[in-house]
Amino acid sequence: MWKRLLESRSFYAIALALMLGAFALSQVRIQTNPRPMASLEAIGQLGEIEDLNIVFILIDTLRADRLSAYGYGRETSPAIDALAADGLRFARHMSQSSWTKCSMASMWTAHYPVRTGVTRSADAISPEARMPAEILGEAGYDTYALWRNAWVGPSFGFSQGFEVYHSPRASKVPPSVRREKPTVGMAGTDQDITLSAAEFLRTHGEKKFFLYLHLMDVHQYVYDEDSALFGTRYSDIYDNSIRWVDRLVGGVIDDLDRRGLRDKTLIVLASDHGEAFGEHGREGHARDVYSEVVTTPLIISFPFRLPEPLVVDFISENVDLWPTLLELLDLPPIEGADGRSLVPEIQATIAGETLEAEPRYAHIDQSWGRTEEEPQPMVAVTEGPYRLVYREAGRGPRRAELYAYQPEQEENRRIDTEEPEIRRRMIELAKAYLESEPPAWGDAPEVELDDAQLQQLRALGYEIE
Repeated sequence: MWKRLLESRSFYAIALALMLGAFALSQVRIQTNPRPMASLEAIGQLGEIEDLNIVFILIDTLRADRLSAYGYGRETSPAIDALAADGLRFARHMSQSSWTKCSMASMWTAHYPVRTGVTRSADAISPEARMPAEILGEAGYDTYALWRNAWVGPSFGFSQGFEVYHSPRASKVPPSVRREKPTVGMAGTDQDITLSAAEFLRTHGEKKFFLYLHLMDVHQYVYDEDSALFGTRYSDIYDNSIRWVDRLVGGVIDDLDRRGLRDKTLIVLASDHGEAFGEHGREGHARDVYSEVVTTPLIISFPFRLPEPLVVDFISENVDLWPTLLELLDLPPIEGADGRSLVPEIQATIAGETLEAEPRYAHIDQSWGRTEEEPQPMVAVTEGPYRLVYREAGRGPRRAELYAYQPEQEENRRIDTEEPEIRRRMIELAKAYLESEPPAWGDAPEVELDDAQLQQLRALGYEIE
C-alpha cells in the first residue's frame, strides 16, 4: 500500500507543499533547537534509547573536501555543516572504490571488494551475506529505502533486509532546475526522494524506523537558480549541485524537527565515492582509486547536541561504518567483517590518545564494464603517512606509486625514490590483499543484465559493453 501511494501522483502536490514549507524554514533557521545538550558520555549510551530512529543519507559522488565542514572555502553545505557542528565528524575518511556498486557492496557488507567479489558489472551481493537492514529488522526497526542509482538496484542484492526498497517515479523537473553534466540521462531529481521521504515520515513516523535515502543529484550536477552561487565551470557546477542537495537535506532535517522526531533520530551522512577534476589527468570517477575519488565524508548527528563538535582524525573507511553503528546501538555485529568498529577511535579522540595505524584499502577493477576483458585490479593501500597506488599487470605495465598521504591536500608528492623500503613493503600489502580469501558466503553471483537495465546504467554515463 505504501509503495502504491508513493507511485501515485496525487500525494506529490501535498508533499511538495509540505517540503516547500520545510525549505523556507531551512533558509531562515529557527534559533531554538529541540534536541537536548548532552555530554560525550551520551554517545556510549545510544543503545539504551529504545525508540531511536536512524536516517541514513548517502549523497552519491560527494567529495569531503568540497564541504564547508571539511574546510572548503565556499559555503556549499550549511545544512550538512550544522550536522557536524554539534555532532561527530570523521576527518580522514575513505570509500572502498570510486565506482558505486563496488563501493556500496563493501559499505553494506563491511567487507573489502576483493572479498565481496562485487567488482565487475554483472556481480551481485550474495544472498547469503548478512546485511545491516536484516540486523535492524530483527531488532524491531521498520526498514525503508529510497534510491535512484541503478547500480544499487534490487537485482544486485542491495534490497536484502528492507521491507520496502523503492525508486520513486520521476516527477516533472521545474524550469528553474538545471542538469548540466554532459552525461545526464536520468529523469527527475532528488526532490522525488525527499518528497517520498516526507510522505514516509508522515505515515510511519510513530514507529521505530530505519530510513535510507540515496541521493543522486551531485552525481548528475543538478542545481537550480538559488544554488547557482559559484560559477559555470565544470568544477563550479559541481559545487552548485552540492548546495542544491544540501538544501534538500536541510528540508529532511526540518521535517524531522517539525514532526518532533529529531530528538530521537540518529542521522548518518556518507558518500560512496568522490569526483576527479584533473588531479591525475582525469575527470569523473569509476576509473581509478586516487585520493580525490575515494576521500568522502562521514558525519553522525545524534538525537542530542554535543557541547562542541567531535572530530576523529584517525583514518577511517566505509567498511567501518556499519560495524561502528551496530556497536553504538548495542546490536549484533557483522560476522567476519573486514571493517571494524571505530568506537576505539572515538574513545581515543575523547581521551586525547593515539592509536597505531593499520593498512586501509580501496579497489577498482579498471575493466569492470568490459565483460570480455580480463580483470585489471587497481588497489590503493593507505597506512599512516603513506599511500601506495598499485596496479596489477593488465593492458598496461604493473605500476606502484608511493605518495606522502596528506588528505587535506592534493595527492601530488610522490616519494618512490625517497622511501624504497616502504614502497616495497606496501607493494607486498597490496599483493596480499588481492590474494585474500573469500568470505563465508563464497563467491558473488552474476546477474544477466537485460536491455532495460543496460540503458538505465548507461544513462548514468558509464560505458558498459
